[in-house]
Formats: sequence, structure tokens, C-alpha cells
Amino acid sequence: MTSIAFFRKSCGIFLAVTVMACTDHLEPQAELPVVLIQQSEPLTIPAAIDLPPNLPAGNARVATYFARGVQKYKAQEKAGSSPVAYEWVFVAPEADLFDATNAKIGTHFAGPSWKLATTGDLMVGQAFSPAKTASQDVNSIDWLLLMPKSGTSPSGIFQEVDYIQRIATRGGKAPATPPVNAQETADVPYTAIYRFSKSNP
Repeated sequence: MTSIAFFRKSCGIFLAVTVMACTDHLEPQAELPVVLIQQSEPLTIPAAIDLPPNLPAGNARVATYFARGVQKYKAQEKAGSSPVAYEWVFVAPEADLFDATNAKIGTHFAGPSWKLATTGDLMVGQAFSPAKTASQDVNSIDWLLLMPKSGTSPSGIFQEVDYIQRIATRGGKAPATPPVNAQETADVPYTAIYRFSKSNP
């Protein structure tokens, strides 16, 4: 059996709405990573997160992965609130990475970090200052342009990466209903495409 669930935890109690599916039902063709990666290729990239031209040589794509997982949030007291009120703050992503053959090849986690399972290739990113973001869907997390984190050394396939783009996002936004206490957490399902690119010498 497989399940898709939205989890919200409060005072140690798990509340979940779960949809169950039999394992003899294949994943719908439209939801396969290869299909979603292909569909993302002709998307118009907003100027705010587009790659710089880096003329005359331009840029080159190093890798493209599909991510499926959750965006994790926790409750935090809202500054200056009286009586005390709480708001959601982002904690970290937690997702599996898939390539264009539908193979699960790694994970995406706090950092933000991307790690390939077989080779251990690792990439850690950070936001530009100011952050480069674009909102394409009010119900989904923003598209982003990131860069390698200062002081880190990307390894393996990521060694020459200069830019990371998060595009084609679905879901992942913090719950619309605010938390009612400081112990609440929420795991919100999301998918996205991550593009890793380098500037040509």
C-alpha cells in the first residue's frame, strides 16, 4: 500500500488525512518524473530567477532532477502579539530526487542540500542577497534562483555548478490556518524541478 498524507502535529498527537492506493495500480503517466521534467523544459522562466547571460559563452545545464516530498514547518510565537499568537516558519525540505529515467537517485534536505545516493555527490545552496524569487502560483511555494553556499565545495557532478533553479513547484506552502501552540509542526507535500547549471568559461 502507498499513502499520500498531510500531517499536522500538535502536543504529541498526529492528525492525518490519508489516501490509500493499492500497489498494483501504476503511477499515472502524467505524474512520472520523466514526464514532468519534459514538461518543464519549455516553461518561461521569470526574469527574477533567470540565469545571467554570462556572455559570450553563456551557460550550460549540468543536471535536472524532479523532487517529491514535503516542506517542513514549525510554530513560532508571533513577535509583539498580545495575547500570544503563533505563525508558521519554514524548517527544511525533505524530498526524494528522481532523474529523467524515473529512477530515484538521491535526496533533498536541510541546507538546502542535494545528495546523490550512489556516488555521494553533494551540493549545498544558499540564497542570493537580495533573494531571487518568483511567485507563479498562490497555492505553491516560490520559484527560486540559488547559488553554491559560501565555504562549501560541491562534489562529483555538482563540482562546476554555479546556479540552482527551483521551478515548476506544486504545493509546499505553509498551512493557511495558523498554529495554536508552540509545539505544532506541519509537513506539507510538494513537488518541484531543480536545475543545476554552470557558466561556460
